[in-house]
Amino acid sequence: MKTSFVAFVVVAACLAVYAQQAVAPSVDTVEPPNGKVGTVITATGQNLQKDLVAKVYLTDGKNDIQVDVTEQTATTIKFKIPAKATGRMALMVLTGDKEPKLMELPFKVAIDD
Repeated sequence: MKTSFVAFVVVAACLAVYAQQAVAPSVDTVEPPNGKVGTVITATGQNLQKDLVAKVYLTDGKNDIQVDVTEQTATTIKFKIPAKATGRMALMVLTGDKEPKLMELPFKVAIDD
């Protein structure tokens, strides 16, 4: 009986630690891969809801431009290419967990003239 109780406590502790770990947002596709200012871009992936992704940016590595998110669910974020965006820019998100972090995602958007 003692062994079962100890095993239960260990499993419960492991589950509690697992539940507290931050779930990272990830993106699988960005469509379309290019567009003009004002074009709506759709990023599709996992863990993209507002409590996990607080803000979305386009970045060229030096300049981070916050985008206007038009729709956000657990699997998609839709945003408009902002006026200041130029060239080829990477998608970046600010996580919404206790210790927010900027995460540059491996997707780029080309901004057409």
